[in-house]
Amino acid sequence: MKRSNRVRTLSISLIGFLIGVVLQAGLGFAAQEHKAPPATRVDAVTETIHGVAITDPYRWLEDQNSPETRAWISSQNDYSSSVLGSLPGRNQIRERLTQLLKIDTIGVPIARGGRYFFSKRRADQNQAVIYVRNGLAGKDEVLIDPNTMSADQTTSVGIQDISEDGKLLAYGVRQGGEDEVTVKLLDVDTRKELPDHLAKGRIGVSLKPDKTGFYYSRFTNGVGGRIFYHAMGTDATTDTEVFGKGYGPAVGVGAQVSPDGRYLFLFASHGSAGDKTEIYFQDLKTNGPITTIVNDINAGFSPDLAGDHLYLLTNWNAPNRHILDVDLKKPARENWREVVHEGTSVIDGVSAVGGKLFVDYLENASSRTKVFDASGKFVRDIVFPSIGTASGMRGDWDRDEGFYTFSTFAQPTTIYRYQVSTGKQEVFARINVPVQSDQIETKQVWYESKDKTKIPMFLVYKKGLKLDGNRPVFLTGYGGFNVSNTPRFSSLAAYWAEMGGVFALPNLRGGGEFGEKWHKAGMLANKQNVFDDFIGAAEWLIKNKYTSPSKLAISGGSNGGLLVGAAMTQRPDLFQAVVCSYPLLDMIRYQDFLIAKFWVPEYGSSENAEQFKYILAYSPYQHVKKGEKYPAVLFVTGDADTRVAPLHARKMTALVQASTGSDRPVLLHYNTKAGHSGGLPVSQQIEDQADELSFLFWQLGVMGK
Repeated sequence: MKRSNRVRTLSISLIGFLIGVVLQAGLGFAAQEHKAPPATRVDAVTETIHGVAITDPYRWLEDQNSPETRAWISSQNDYSSSVLGSLPGRNQIRERLTQLLKIDTIGVPIARGGRYFFSKRRADQNQAVIYVRNGLAGKDEVLIDPNTMSADQTTSVGIQDISEDGKLLAYGVRQGGEDEVTVKLLDVDTRKELPDHLAKGRIGVSLKPDKTGFYYSRFTNGVGGRIFYHAMGTDATTDTEVFGKGYGPAVGVGAQVSPDGRYLFLFASHGSAGDKTEIYFQDLKTNGPITTIVNDINAGFSPDLAGDHLYLLTNWNAPNRHILDVDLKKPARENWREVVHEGTSVIDGVSAVGGKLFVDYLENASSRTKVFDASGKFVRDIVFPSIGTASGMRGDWDRDEGFYTFSTFAQPTTIYRYQVSTGKQEVFARINVPVQSDQIETKQVWYESKDKTKIPMFLVYKKGLKLDGNRPVFLTGYGGFNVSNTPRFSSLAAYWAEMGGVFALPNLRGGGEFGEKWHKAGMLANKQNVFDDFIGAAEWLIKNKYTSPSKLAISGGSNGGLLVGAAMTQRPDLFQAVVCSYPLLDMIRYQDFLIAKFWVPEYGSSENAEQFKYILAYSPYQHVKKGEKYPAVLFVTGDADTRVAPLHARKMTALVQASTGSDRPVLLHYNTKAGHSGGLPVSQQIEDQADELSFLFWQLGVMGK
């Protein structure tokens, strides 16, 4: 259930947009000598899977807590530090990163009871602070400051929910980059923490308006999701399970109470891309039975509530999505009504705010928003200044006010306050970053993939760029889970362009930029299409004289780490350097660790004989060849990644170090506090990113201009 008080998270690879200071004046990166990496013990394990013998030489590195693995991590970090610490120009890089990252930031506000809640970080702080403002013109007051919670400032906080009267705040406390949070509650009036709390886990909270209790989801590895109810003032260990029994680890669940407290909505998502969604509701006023809205359709449904109506954004019978109106007083399917039709552009989201429907479209991977009334009649467009990315409108159905953000590759994020009745808008806040936006050009090109499919790609570079075939190019992508890569701001990508480099972002199949057909064309048996699309982007950049293999770097994180791992093993000749962050790499065993069974609907599993065949055909760990001349590689991971097991990066580092026939370095950057969910203090981010950029500039031979 999407609701206005939910924080929209834009997932960005750790290094995917951290590419800011190429061609910095006065920097030179001559070839550096480096010693050989520490030797890694081989203890091969061979097993036969569906008649195929699979040998794993580094199975022992899967044991994260064994003394031998810890010693190995320490030796790898020492080795990486000895190589990266000796590179010239690192101090200048760190200084520029400090200018770009140590800035004032602010999040989209949540309006409750005449108060506005948001996260804000001053330039001199490491972590964002939760604030409240009484009225639009009120003073910003600190509610929760995580900068005082730990000596190393690796503790962060985030808003979970706020009561309708703005008097009760539920917030999550996160350690390092872990996915899990501890949930606490704060009396906003008295600023006192309540005794009620939830132990650490993957948790989402929805407060009842009367503040007598709350519903929450909890996802447990190997079990899946469950919904519980907590009555305020009681011991959380006695909380009642109300939904989720019978679902396995491939299903996530959620709960949402309506703003008036009448309805409880329950939903189940099969797989992390939500390829099948079940939705139920209960009338809490009458304590009625749990009623099914949909549970028998293999399609995604994303709901938003407007009074007694539920608006469903779905790809059911509409690959580009349409919007259906469900009257909760008569929710049977025969009463559903289509209010916004499918079109040629993908509908990316819908928000019910101020009595209107704000419908977000993607047109060639850029944002467009139309406003409709409750019956589906067109009202107006929201006009954006250029090609870019807008967030969904945040607000309430009964308030004539909403907030959204807009940014481009070159223009920093601006938060707008929007008056729904008139369409008037004003700037609520603007992020100021020291980059020369007016000197940056964004271009969208189309190229052919291996199977002749046309793929779009955004290129960001300084105006007047001359194509000499020798530009340092940073190529990144994702290609999975229905995630859309759109032109949103990055100060570092903008600065890379200002200094003469080229930032390239192709919209690979597997993403959501062109609807469910595009997603399905890059999942399960079609996953190789994603890698072909990415390789095709590299070939196009070389053919069209933007760059050459010796000037081409690639980077990706998570599913994007799988992407660059596959590209590196399939076409090592195309790339000079690779940054592979928090990656999936041993796809034969990935489903056995942490929450990975939740991804089986996207990738498949080697436990299935047919799926095993196509997974084995691309799994990067199984395709490292002895003597192959691999690019320079920097693997990035850490103990606090509780989503993608760090064992992938550990095993792949050992294997590529032992196998490569080139003299290029293979390094591991392993931070014990780092993980998928961010959380590192800004000061540590700067140090880590300085290492990564020094590595890339060294390998690309970037020289001062």
